Formats: sequence, C-alpha cells, structure tokens
Amino acid sequence: MRRLVKTVALLFWIVTPATADDTFSEQEIVARVEGFFGQGAEQIALVVQKIFKDQGEPNAYIAGEEVAGALAVGLRYGRGTLNLKYEPERPVYWQGPSIGFDIGFNASKVFILVYRLPAAEALYQRFPGVEGSLYFVGGVGANYLQSGDVVLAPIRFGAGWRQGVSAGYMDFTDRAHINPF
Repeated sequence: MRRLVKTVALLFWIVTPATADDTFSEQEIVARVEGFFGQGAEQIALVVQKIFKDQGEPNAYIAGEEVAGALAVGLRYGRGTLNLKYEPERPVYWQGPSIGFDIGFNASKVFILVYRLPAAEALYQRFPGVEGSLYFVGGVGANYLQSGDVVLAPIRFGAGWRQGVSAGYMDFTDRAHINPF
C-alpha cells in the first residue's frame, strides 16, 4: 500500500503543472546573483529586475562561466550548474558558433535565468539568439534566447575586449564538447 501511495504521489508530481512554489522569487535570485558575482553587483541586480519585469519568475537558473571570441565568426564555450527548485544540482555545458559584425575576446561569469523548463532534460538543445557586445576591460550584458516555450536570459559579467552584433545559438549538453556545432 505504501508503495502504491508513493507511486501515485510521484505520478501526480510529474503531471501537475509548475506552480509558484516551483519558481524562484526575485529576492531569491538577487541573493543568489549577489552571492555568485560578489559584492558590488548593484548593476547586475538592476538587470535582474528588468528581466523579472519582462519574464516573471524563473523555474530554474544556471550559474557558470564561459569564454568567447570572434573575428566575424565567433565561438563560445561555457560550463555551469543547473539549479531547479526541488531537484539536485547538475552540471551543464554549452557551446556554439555565431556570425556577424563582431570582434574580440571575453571571459565571463554567467548567470542564466531559465523560464518554463518542463524538465531538466529539456534544456539539452539549441537556443538561437542575437547578441550585442561592448566590452572595454569589463561589462555587464543580458539577452534572451528561446526554443519552443523555454526562454533563457543569460546575464554576463565579463572582462576582455569585445564589440559587435552577432547571431548564433547556444547548444546545451550534459557533457563538454569541443565541436561547437
């Protein structure tokens, strides 16, 4: 009987749509962003407020780091940890090409807000998007990427020299890849 109750409870949990309890509040995210980026993250908190105004509460986030470079054609490689409210953390990797009017190199800490992710495995796909960058020593930037109903809002705090506009995608995987395609 106990096993039947557990099975029914698990099925109910899987079938039940996400609720406010499954999402992260703005205060929770700001606290995690400040802990991740460190003191002096006031500019980043303003970016988070803007994203919350546009998208609402995320049901997941990724904290990580990446390197990227471009000379018209660009490459990006990153790694981080996927966090859902009631699931264990799991490693995640991303890579991807871009093309555009873009030149330079940057290394960034990245905090990605994830919206409407039905399950952790749904992250493992390509998310196309357009990005504009302007780094002279350092800077903060954010953009949106979307695939189906899932929306990603990467917030980058980086150092390097990078400027331009490009189109590309971020391909998320459960293990690191050298090939960005």
